[in-house]
Amino acid sequence: MVVGAPSSGSGKTTVATGLMAALRRRGTAVAPFKVGPDYIDPGYHALATGRPGRNLDPVLAGSDRILPLARHGSAGAEIAVVEGVMGLFDGRLRDGAGSTAQVAGLLGAPVVLVVDVRGQSRSLAALLHGFRTFDPAVRVAGVVLNRVGSPRHEDVLRAAADEVGLPVLGALPRRDALEVPSRHLGLVTAAEHGAAALAAVDAMAELVAAHVDLDAVVALAAPLPSGPAWDAGQEVGEVTPGRPVVGVFGGPAFTFGYAEHAELLAAAGAEVVVVDPLRDPGLPPGTAALVVPGGFPEEHADVLSANAPLRAAVRELAASGAPVHAECAGLLYLCESLDGLPMCGVLPAQAAMTPRLTLGYRDAVALGDSALFAAGERVTGHEFHRCAATPRAGSAPAWAWRDAAPEGFVAGGVHASFLHTHPAGHPRAVARLVSRSAPPGATVE
Repeated sequence: MVVGAPSSGSGKTTVATGLMAALRRRGTAVAPFKVGPDYIDPGYHALATGRPGRNLDPVLAGSDRILPLARHGSAGAEIAVVEGVMGLFDGRLRDGAGSTAQVAGLLGAPVVLVVDVRGQSRSLAALLHGFRTFDPAVRVAGVVLNRVGSPRHEDVLRAAADEVGLPVLGALPRRDALEVPSRHLGLVTAAEHGAAALAAVDAMAELVAAHVDLDAVVALAAPLPSGPAWDAGQEVGEVTPGRPVVGVFGGPAFTFGYAEHAELLAAAGAEVVVVDPLRDPGLPPGTAALVVPGGFPEEHADVLSANAPLRAAVRELAASGAPVHAECAGLLYLCESLDGLPMCGVLPAQAAMTPRLTLGYRDAVALGDSALFAAGERVTGHEFHRCAATPRAGSAPAWAWRDAAPEGFVAGGVHASFLHTHPAGHPRAVARLVSRSAPPGATVE
């Protein structure tokens, strides 16, 4: 079941997360998914379902992997709920790739359309008609009316939906109390929001349970087409012996990661250990490689800077030539400073927050060999930040893409860039990092 909308801000997150949590309360095992590269909504999905929130992004992972990834993430679940991205047909600007509609088509899943009905009455019929007929490959199966003003308003809207033969699955009243705090890149992450995030998920569940016909929604769901599930072991294809320890930064400051990343690292032979730089004074014993993902280090810069022993340990590991993979926030942490506060000093650069949002998919080429990629290797990644590093690139840049100067840093075992990639789309890069972390003389199996 895919939850889509005509546009961003319609209430997809409230309905999808509330639906997940309400079904779980009834004893249903729910597999949560999010269309696109977003890292934040899956954190709330995980709270709602008790399972890892996973992303389905055809642009980053490849359209051929969407069904296998969905089967993998749905193992042991009774229903999968997929929250869409932006408007139903919105995706990559030039061709719409990665849209909710594309993912729904790849999954063979019906779409429940969430419509913000403020200021609408019978015009809802025209909107629903357009979304139902725009692409015959997309099956809009029902509608949830969001932010309904009154019982009279609801009656008029239901009549409009009846005109186009689309069932109304629920009608949610206006509720300002459900707003989840946001910041410059969207919602505050569930890991940072703590107890308030749990309270928000509970409120969403109660709202959906009270105003949406859960049985009708479940009845519309379609089975996933049969076939093989995504398998991390098959994707990496090789196993590094010796169980090298790979530290992966986590905790409230570094929440931008994909569940498949740790699964691929483990399948490639690594012992994955999570490091919380807000609390842990050092790296795990025997750390042979480090992954520092995206997140919001600027919100915790004072604590990160104050943890001098960990910063020194990261600097020492990088100087040894061990593989260090840093994306976006990870790059900021490896810089000499962030907004004037000392960071690791691994990279000869200063980082600072800016008022400008950089957002979008990038078709990039690796400019040199690194611990992850071979020179000339092409990837599709995603930028999502309001920060900058000066200089933008080191003497050996990581990436180049159209209409932009070279970006990122490659030095020794360090690969640091603002570009996010989905490990499921590039499993060989994960295997390469683990193999580079093996002790001398080890043979890859």
